[in-house]
Amino acid sequence: MNPVDTAPVDTVPVDTAAAARSSSGLPTAPARAYDESPADPFAAALADHVAPGRWLVHGDGVRSRLPVDRWHGPAEPAVAGLVERCAGPTLDLGCGPGRLTVALARAGRTAVGVDVSATAVRLTRARGAVAVHGDLFGPLPGEGRWAHAVLIDGNIGIGGEPVALLRRCRDLLAPGGTVLVELEPPGAGLWQGQARVAAEQRAGRLLLGPAFRWARLDARAVHPVADAAGLAVRDVFRRGRRWFGELAASR
Repeated sequence: MNPVDTAPVDTVPVDTAAAARSSSGLPTAPARAYDESPADPFAAALADHVAPGRWLVHGDGVRSRLPVDRWHGPAEPAVAGLVERCAGPTLDLGCGPGRLTVALARAGRTAVGVDVSATAVRLTRARGAVAVHGDLFGPLPGEGRWAHAVLIDGNIGIGGEPVALLRRCRDLLAPGGTVLVELEPPGAGLWQGQARVAAEQRAGRLLLGPAFRWARLDARAVHPVADAAGLAVRDVFRRGRRWFGELAASR
């Protein structure tokens, strides 16, 4: 699972000590404090969505609350709007517990969720949707034949290289296909670095998990990034407080 809430909710500087640990690479609390492995840093947040707050702590000293309850709920209006833009077979990349995959299937679309987290795939399948366990940079079913690939909940950050990620999405698409991607509001630009999942503890302290590569991309910086990936920005649009882009192959 690789999502983060890109809407501007509860985004605040992390405390000084936690930020220093995050950016310095110094040892932090062991991963077992989260009941998860380094290969699956989001597993605990997915498995227990009534647990204390979970955050994504960025290496630049910003943390974003993980909206775990939202992931486990039904498709909210913003996601329903994305479903309307999907007219054919769709890949939900970094599907998490599968709310988008389920919404697509209920709308009559062929939809497959993809997630590196076995926990995410299990939860998606339990909701009656189709999901495959694997790295989206690895072999996937139907490569080159999908009408749409979707990256929501901050999944443009997967791997920390948005250009490489969008190139991969382009390769998954059939001619005329599109990538639908959730973006940061204008002004944040492009940020690339390391992030960690953190669990909120007593006295406001955070226990930090293992670091992994991550990125953020806003509604303005998406244009040069898309161009470098061989995609053109067809549309940038808002759904409430959230921003999205629709990209199509440019060559």
